Amino acid sequence: MSVTKRMGAECIGTFWLVFGGCGAAVLSAGFPSLGIGFLGVALAFGLTVLTMAYAIGHISGCHLNPAVTLGLAAGRRFAWKDVLPYIVAQLIGAAVAAMVLYAIAKGKPAFAVGGFAANGFGEHSPGGYPMMSALLAEVVLTFMFLFIIMGATDRLAPSGFAPIAIGLALTLIHLIGIPVTNLSVNPARSTGPAIIVGGWALQQLWLFWVAPIAGAVLAGIVYSGIWGEKRNTER
Repeated sequence: MSVTKRMGAECIGTFWLVFGGCGAAVLSAGFPSLGIGFLGVALAFGLTVLTMAYAIGHISGCHLNPAVTLGLAAGRRFAWKDVLPYIVAQLIGAAVAAMVLYAIAKGKPAFAVGGFAANGFGEHSPGGYPMMSALLAEVVLTFMFLFIIMGATDRLAPSGFAPIAIGLALTLIHLIGIPVTNLSVNPARSTGPAIIVGGWALQQLWLFWVAPIAGAVLAGIVYSGIWGEKRNTER
């Protein structure tokens, strides 16, 4: 399938991830009496990946995340020549999702942008965690996320169950990381809301590119080097 078609799928898929996950946080998490809280937001992010994995996994692989794309390339599961087009598509999808979500949210009387589901550390961390805690959490959680993706999609893994494992993994990761950074593990997911919030969110955005990419690339190298080097061939 052409890279253009795969980019289109990645764009729509990343739109769904940001609109669904961040939308749950912005529109539903704190709603009086019906607020879904951290658990609901974590589940929402997991469901976006699970549903899109079944919808577009056969088209683009359903990365929805620049860190995942780079990690899979480092793990010899994805062609390096297609990394940049995928990341561009993911960023477009995330930015459009954030803008659509903002257009909906601002219709509420007395609406204030606030954090708008942006990722942050220090005074912008939900739990007040400092930069080093945020950095470590994002590296470790992204490492585990990519490791699970590599294992669940290995050709020797049970067929057809990868989206469930990956979606549940993202849910668990959010349950761990939301109090620390609002949980990113995805530079595109972080960039979309940061564009709307501006200021501090853009100033701290570097961490939510550096840490997830470092964790994912390390996981790709580790998994491929120890368990997959003889079974997975570079494309």
